[in-house]
Amino acid sequence: MNILLIEDNLSIIKGLKYSLESNGYNVEYRTNTLDALDYIKNNSTDLIVLDITLGNESGIELYKKIKNNNEIPTLFLTACDEEETIVECLELGAEDYVIKPFSTKELLARINRILLRIKKNNIIKVKDISFDMDKMEVYKDNNKIDLSSLEIQILNLLFNNINKVVSRDKLLDTIWDITGNDVDTHTITVYMKRIKDKLNTDIITTIKGIGYRIDE
Repeated sequence: MNILLIEDNLSIIKGLKYSLESNGYNVEYRTNTLDALDYIKNNSTDLIVLDITLGNESGIELYKKIKNNNEIPTLFLTACDEEETIVECLELGAEDYVIKPFSTKELLARINRILLRIKKNNIIKVKDISFDMDKMEVYKDNNKIDLSSLEIQILNLLFNNINKVVSRDKLLDTIWDITGNDVDTHTITVYMKRIKDKLNTDIITTIKGIGYRIDE
């Protein structure tokens, strides 16, 4: 498992890197947002441990940028126990948080729990449809469904947001990012019809005028 530590305190970096590597994790670290974003863009990361304050930079703002293009589980480190800050992290989608000063054993326990859950959830099943998040393959009753790469990416977005509405604007952004083509809401309707026809199931709910949702 590859962990990226984003922290600007070298003492904390040294201690955490040693502890995590002693427990079998591969650890890289970056001390600022630009280097962190560059690393994430070019490397595979299973979990991010992110300090909420990086000098004059905000870990929360960095997390928002990461989420625009990646769904990487993130645990926040914070010296602040203000309720609003913690709630903001969780509402943005963070897996967990640990308040400084913290016990290394506690942090390891939380990391282990997150990664164990992720490992169990690599295949998400809703009714008769299974989505293998590692292989990016979709199955119906154990039979692989033939989908285009763009259709798989759209389903990936929906499955990564189980029980949440994915807006048509978000889907438009995803298609544009992948194809580079200008698209409109009619394009979304066409793609979603194709996907529904291929799945031949009712797991995708249309929220009229807003977007689409898959419920667990």
